[in-house]
Amino acid sequence: MARASRDTDALKQAFKEVLIETLHEQREILHEIFADVLEDLALSEAIREGRKTKKVGRDEVVRVLERKA
Repeated sequence: MARASRDTDALKQAFKEVLIETLHEQREILHEIFADVLEDLALSEAIREGRKTKKVGRDEVVRVLERKA
């Protein structure tokens, strides 16, 4: 039983080391993941806020977007 515990601890430690090394070497991927998460959070907050306002038609939305373009 003690050997299984040591093997498990060694496996956990090896996994942690590999994960840390990967994160250091692949910073751009990690940055993209966090950017996507933040974007999703902002979008969900915008949707939540939008539910509190009155509904508008598609034409009005298109007019506003065209003015800003």
